[in-house]
Amino acid sequence: MKSDSLVIKQRYDRIAPYYDDLLAVNEGLFYRRWRKKLWAKVEGIHILEVGVGTGKNFDYYPINAQITAIDFSPEMLTQAEYKKIRKAVTVTLNLMDVHSMIYADNSFDVVVSTFVFGSVASPSKGLKELYRVCKPGGKVLLLEQVVSSKSSLAMLMNMINPIVRVIMGANINRSTLKHIKSSGFTFVNIDADSGHLIKLIEAIK
Repeated sequence: MKSDSLVIKQRYDRIAPYYDDLLAVNEGLFYRRWRKKLWAKVEGIHILEVGVGTGKNFDYYPINAQITAIDFSPEMLTQAEYKKIRKAVTVTLNLMDVHSMIYADNSFDVVVSTFVFGSVASPSKGLKELYRVCKPGGKVLLLEQVVSSKSSLAMLMNMINPIVRVIMGANINRSTLKHIKSSGFTFVNIDADSGHLIKLIEAIK
């Protein structure tokens, strides 16, 4: 039987060439402003982006930073390589799974992840890896779509989640905030403008 990670990776490999088009409306209406707000909080030189996908965050990368970005889908990473060349972005792209990153402990000033943990087979394990590679006193910044705090909408999200997972590879009913609060961080803050579906989370190691 295929592992959950392998199944999810294959789904992203399948949709990679069309991914930007599939999410274009949501990107323009909602996600773009949240990405900009997240990257405004990034400080430091050594930065890791987990789940770079097709490179949707390239436009917001800070100048004069040393940025490394990973993804577990070869086809998504191929799209990111195309975009890196087209936009002349300075970033090191690596094929890697967040569950088992090769980086040493305490390697990065900031770790960034946007709309990724709905697609991580074991969110708790992935978040503990983010904690491990972040320097003491460093930040982990997450932008995540989570299950709604409104019970009726949460029920609907739970009902349609299997369909969304098959089509897009992501879960829409994750409780990412609960997982990050149990990952060892000394401080966790939710941006005041966060709603019941999208959370901008800042965690300090």
